[in-house]
Amino acid sequence: MEGRKLFAGARLRNLRQAGKLTQRQFAERLGISTSYVNQLENNQRPLSAGVILALVDGFGVDIASFASDDGDRIANDLHEALSDPIFADRRPSRQELKIAISNTPDFAHAFLTLQRAYQAAKDRMASLDDALQQEHIDAAPLPYEEVRDFFNYANNYIDWLDRGAEALAEEIGVEGGNHLKLGAERLRRVHGMSVVFERGTMEADVFRIFDPENRRLVVNADAPRPTQSFQIWQQIALAEEKDAIERILDDARFRTQEARAIARIGLANFFAGSAVMPYGAFLAAARELRHDIELLAERFGVSLEQVAHRLSTLQRPGSRGVPFFFLRVDRAGTITKRHSATRLQFARFGGACPLWGVHQAFERPEETVRQLAETPDGERYICIARTITKRGVGFRAPIRRYAIALGCSVSHAPDMVYADGLNIDQAGDYDLIGSSCRICERTKCPQRSVPPIHAQISVDARVRRVVPFEIS
Repeated sequence: MEGRKLFAGARLRNLRQAGKLTQRQFAERLGISTSYVNQLENNQRPLSAGVILALVDGFGVDIASFASDDGDRIANDLHEALSDPIFADRRPSRQELKIAISNTPDFAHAFLTLQRAYQAAKDRMASLDDALQQEHIDAAPLPYEEVRDFFNYANNYIDWLDRGAEALAEEIGVEGGNHLKLGAERLRRVHGMSVVFERGTMEADVFRIFDPENRRLVVNADAPRPTQSFQIWQQIALAEEKDAIERILDDARFRTQEARAIARIGLANFFAGSAVMPYGAFLAAARELRHDIELLAERFGVSLEQVAHRLSTLQRPGSRGVPFFFLRVDRAGTITKRHSATRLQFARFGGACPLWGVHQAFERPEETVRQLAETPDGERYICIARTITKRGVGFRAPIRRYAIALGCSVSHAPDMVYADGLNIDQAGDYDLIGSSCRICERTKCPQRSVPPIHAQISVDARVRRVVPFEIS
């Protein structure tokens, strides 16, 4: 947040109301005037250093949570939502969006919920999705979209589950790659579940089957060991943290049972990752190894994808790691996993920018592709990408290929082994990337496929460019 004024009116108001304090009482505890509190809550003045210290001392506030980039994340989502042509005549500026988010964050979230419903309705009509046979169109957001937004706005970090998994890992001695054996023993000893590893009998896309009646967990022994371990620890999460997970799901108020079920699996996965890569030990190793994902995978006995995803979740208040973005794309360019703890936010619809190094990774399998990238807002990032292959056993087993990407601000270059030898101070070495053509603001791009949905274009038949139009 260096160089940026910090406005936190809504959060201050929520903090005061949670403590059932009047503005006068709140002002007395902060050592400021009531009028100053009023100005802060209405975003007429930014937080001063003195007020920040008073919040830390008097209320135990982790100021990093106030300084998080939630506003940028929501602003990006709103900007994309408002790029729809129906808003062409009344489209607010980014500054207006930030003011609205600062003053009325709940309204901003409500608008996104409404927009998701509208988009879902349009998609269903476009694909016909039996809409003509229905009396009405169900405009609820798609379950995966709803769950993705839940984790996105939680910064992909669930403190309760993360600390619980870390405490359990410490209690039973998880270290290095011993988590598969210890996890299986935990299920047998504490929960009376038999763990059976079957080889050659399960379908390639099935990793585990749980039989609750016979208390039996069948794990596909043909799957990679990190996957086997992950499935066992997911079952531990569902057994030991059931009440905590259900409370989190209740608070999230998902609109459909399908979304709730998907989120339950996601929370169990989060616990599993937190157990096999405990926060404190993993953060210390990441710093020691300068975020070398191969060395981290070797030390913790996990996959490269699991390491990359875990790095993007190290956002514990008071002990934050480097903020990373993480995504996984398939060979068609479709983003199948995404999360960002940085200012860079991915498009909600469509694929990733074709200028990202993540696409080049398919041309250089098993290599780590490095890239210096600059987004339209002027932020610069160090990005890495590499392919991962997932397949079953046997000649006819299906093969799934993806590319994963990880990136952070260039300000963290000293902490990144992948920054060594790169000219991070040379502007010409940065690739000018965006989120997707649909909302990218760049007027000149050699890979643009379609114009931005909110932009005016001009067509001159006398001049042939890469695309047959010019963005006004």
